[in-house]
Amino acid sequence: MQIQVYISATLRAFAERKAKVEIEGSTVREVLGRLQDEYPESKKALFEESGALRPFVSVFVNEAPIATDSEYDTALKETDKILLLPIIAGGAPTESVISDERRKEVSLDDAEIERFNKHLMLRDIGVKGQKRIKAAKVLIVGLGSLGSPVVQYLAAAGVGTIGIADFDEVSLGNLQSQVIHGTRDVHRPKTASAKDTIKAINPKIKIEAYNEKLESDNIANIIGEYDVVVDCTDNYKSRYLINDACVLLGKPVVFGAMYQFEGQVSVFDAKSGPCFRCQFPSPPPVGLVPTCSEGGVISPLPGLIGSIQANEVLKLIIGGGETLIGKLLVADTWNLHSSVLNIHKSENCPICGSNPTITEIEDFDYEDFCGLRQTEEETPVEVITAEELVARIERGDTITIVDVREPHERAIHRFPNAIVIPIGQLARRQKELDPDIDTVFICREGKRSILAINTLRDAGYKGPMYSLAGGIESAKNIIFSHEGAWL
Repeated sequence: MQIQVYISATLRAFAERKAKVEIEGSTVREVLGRLQDEYPESKKALFEESGALRPFVSVFVNEAPIATDSEYDTALKETDKILLLPIIAGGAPTESVISDERRKEVSLDDAEIERFNKHLMLRDIGVKGQKRIKAAKVLIVGLGSLGSPVVQYLAAAGVGTIGIADFDEVSLGNLQSQVIHGTRDVHRPKTASAKDTIKAINPKIKIEAYNEKLESDNIANIIGEYDVVVDCTDNYKSRYLINDACVLLGKPVVFGAMYQFEGQVSVFDAKSGPCFRCQFPSPPPVGLVPTCSEGGVISPLPGLIGSIQANEVLKLIIGGGETLIGKLLVADTWNLHSSVLNIHKSENCPICGSNPTITEIEDFDYEDFCGLRQTEEETPVEVITAEELVARIERGDTITIVDVREPHERAIHRFPNAIVIPIGQLARRQKELDPDIDTVFICREGKRSILAINTLRDAGYKGPMYSLAGGIESAKNIIFSHEGAWL
């Protein structure tokens, strides 16, 4: 019996870039076993040595999650569909997060009645709902692709206090999808650019700008006064940090994530449903699942996903409506496939389960948890700077350069004379490398090259290996004298 298996965009590198495959099998366990046989590159990346899926991947059958080991042996029907979904990352009608007392403290003047008349006409919003929106305080963390539509739509809707947190500056490459910023904002702090845009939309909004990085020692003070937090970040450390702070402080998080043509949205509220850790107990190894900065994103996708996030925020503020608490919306805009998947609270969750082990944010090592801290037991990965590498190339040193990037990345910036070996093929192709000479691994930002080196170490390769510090981004403006052209 052939079963359709849908593969999330971030995992397709391990399945020959296919969004959907048909695998023979009568149970989920059989299908996953044969998936490994047909696509060998998926075996080490997605599965443990025992054959079980790694913790950062969830399995859904017909939009229902596989929650126990025994469910892997449940008989499948021909019409059943399996979805493999990694972290990137019911809803009954809800009560408003804004109390009646706070609602009654605000009023709408004539200009606001005219500005928000389309809301006032809606029976489910009306005057009471618009007053709740004005009384609300919402924090948006991340002012990039997702933060752009979220900020603008919440400002247009009349949210009274908007907090914006980001420590980055606007770059030219941001403008393709980060529509809150313009050409004149390049090199400005994103918080300053966003503040100008918000004021242009609605000058009456109170704006709190945090031009700083959220860390364990400051996040509680920053989010403490807000009713809803919107996670528009692009890294796992921030996602877990935001989730944990919100669980401990009793705040709902409106989560959004995307990669290439695919997006995810959910509302994590541990008081009435699962938190982020319930669905994704741990992140993938550094470099295994690329971010949107490494894999790219089509420019309209953030508008779609961010708009849904803003819509979820307004439902939480107004009250009523069916939210994405306990649900995960997954949308593949390239293949026109979308699902709303049920997700459940985990009794074993370390922060919102029956016996929590995380009780203070500052006591948890997020760097180590996300694989960002090198332990003393690990052999350090040696790095080489772009300048050092170019000097060695121009001297004519014997050296092997291995490019582990995706094809579309190499089309933008090529590296001269590099051989191409995807990370999933490194172990079986290690004989192509000469252990007597230096091998330098390159990727976009220097993360996947570290994963490549550790992968080869685990496979027993003994030759000297170096990671290009900062990846191709650190070298793209270098000119090789013998080529007379930009890298």
